[in-house]
Amino acid sequence: MSAPKKAQHIQPNQHPHPQTWRAVISSSIGNALEWFDILIYGAFAVTISKLFFPTDDPAISLLITFATFGVSFFMRPLGAVLLGSYSDKVGRKAALTLSILLMMIGTLIIAIMPTYKSIGLWAPAAIVLARLIQGFSAGGEFGSSTAFLVEHAPHRRGFFSSWQVASQGIAMWLAAVFGAVLSSQLTVEQLESWGWRLPFIFGLLIGPAGYYIRQHLDESPEFSEVGSTASPLKDIFAEQKERLLIGSGCVVMATVSVYTIMYMPTFAVKQLGMSSTDAFSTMILAGLIMMTCSPIVGHFSDKIGRTPFMLVSSVLFAFLTYPLYQYLTNNPSFANLLLIQGVLGLLMTMYFASMPALLSDIFPVQTRGTGMSLSYNIGVMIFGGFAGMIITWLIAVTQNKLAIAFYVIAAALVSVGATLAARYRLKMR
Repeated sequence: MSAPKKAQHIQPNQHPHPQTWRAVISSSIGNALEWFDILIYGAFAVTISKLFFPTDDPAISLLITFATFGVSFFMRPLGAVLLGSYSDKVGRKAALTLSILLMMIGTLIIAIMPTYKSIGLWAPAAIVLARLIQGFSAGGEFGSSTAFLVEHAPHRRGFFSSWQVASQGIAMWLAAVFGAVLSSQLTVEQLESWGWRLPFIFGLLIGPAGYYIRQHLDESPEFSEVGSTASPLKDIFAEQKERLLIGSGCVVMATVSVYTIMYMPTFAVKQLGMSSTDAFSTMILAGLIMMTCSPIVGHFSDKIGRTPFMLVSSVLFAFLTYPLYQYLTNNPSFANLLLIQGVLGLLMTMYFASMPALLSDIFPVQTRGTGMSLSYNIGVMIFGGFAGMIITWLIAVTQNKLAIAFYVIAAALVSVGATLAARYRLKMR
C-alpha cells in the first residue's frame, strides 16, 4: 500500500508549529471534559445507584450502575470507526469539534434528568442514552486529539502527546475534589437531592470554551501535507491488523490502572468501611501525580523510548498490586490508602504517559486517527469500561476483597506481551 510509505518518509520539522501550544490547550480541554464526565459518574456511583437504579439490594443497584457505566463503552468502537475515519478523511479539527459537542449533549442530559422516584423507568433509560452518547463521543476523542497533537510536533511526540494524559490527571483531580468537598460539606439528603448534579453542571461550563477554541484552530500541518486516504478503515483491516491488535493490547494496562484508581472510593467505602471524604481525598493525590508527572515521562520517552517505561510499569503492577491491596485490607486507614493511591498513581502515569506516542508511532498519518481510536477503544471497552462491574462481581462471588488485585495483574500480563510485541515485531522504541 503506497499511502503509509509516503507517510513514513516525511522528514519531521525540528521546530514546533506556531499553533502547537494552542493545540495542546484545545485538546486538553476536550479530553479533560470527556474524562471528568466519565470519572465523576464513577465517583458518584453509590449515589447514582440509589437515585436511578434502586433495588432492594444495594449491591445489585451498584452493579447495575457500573453496568450502565460499561454499556456506554460498547459505543466507543463505533465512535472510533466513524469519528476516527472522519478525522482521517476530513481532518482532525472537524472531528474534534463534533466530539466535544456530543459530549456536552450527554452531560446535559445527566445534569438535568429527574430521578427514578420522579419519572420511573424513564430516568434510568435517559441515563443510559446519555452514557451512550458520551461513549460515542469519547470513541473518537482520544485518537483524533492525540493525532492532532503529535502532528504539530512530530519530533517531540512523547512530550506533546503526554498532555493528553496530564489533562486526564486534571479531570481526576477535579472529580476527586468535587467528591471530597461535596461529601464532607453536604448531608446525605442534600447530596442525593441536588449536590451530585453540581459536577455535571461544572462540566457543562467547560465545554463551550473547548468548542470555541477548536473551531478557531488550523488543521494539523502533517495531515495537511500528507492528505487523506479514501478508506482508512479498509486500509487498517487489509494491511494493519497486527498493528491494531498490538495497539489494543498496549492500551490495557493504561485503562485498567485508571479505572482501578477511579473505583477506589467505592472500594474504600463499601469494602473497607472508610468515609467518602477520606476516599476522595486520596484520589486527589493520584490526579496530581498524573497531572504533573505526565509531561516529564513524555519528555524522557522522546529520549530513551516509550517501551522501557511501559514494561517497567507493567511488571511492577504485576508484582506489587496484590501485596499493596492485602496490606490496605488488613490495615485500612487514610494514611495507607493515600500511600496506595500514590504508588498506583506513579505506576499509572509511567505507563499511560508513554502510551499515546507509541500508538501514534504505530500508525501512519493517513490511518492514524482511525487506528489510534480503534486500538484505544477496543482496549478500553473490553478491559476498562466494565472494570467496576467486573471487580464488584468478583468480590461478591469470591467473597474476597483482594479479587480486585487479580484483575489488575491479568491486565499487566497482557500489556507486557503487547509492549514486547510492539518493541520487537514492529521495531518501536
